[in-house]
Amino acid sequence: MSDNGSEPVRSYSRTWSEIENMLADAEDRLTQWKNWYEQCRKKGDLDGMKESARNHKALQGVVKTLKWTLGEEGIGTPLE
Repeated sequence: MSDNGSEPVRSYSRTWSEIENMLADAEDRLTQWKNWYEQCRKKGDLDGMKESARNHKALQGVVKTLKWTLGEEGIGTPLE
């Protein structure tokens, strides 16, 4: 944040390569959370299912936002 605390300080220094790498990592983690959900479901672990579903859903938003940032065809606003 800036000195007065109202505006974040942004460097705009991320490269397209960094964003692409972040997208790949997010997609990998998305798969890991989905797999963990399935493992928990088979064991009847409701708390694990809730946690994995919550994290999977959050990462879907991350993936959509990164794809939108990269201008991927067919990706609408990440706010929907």
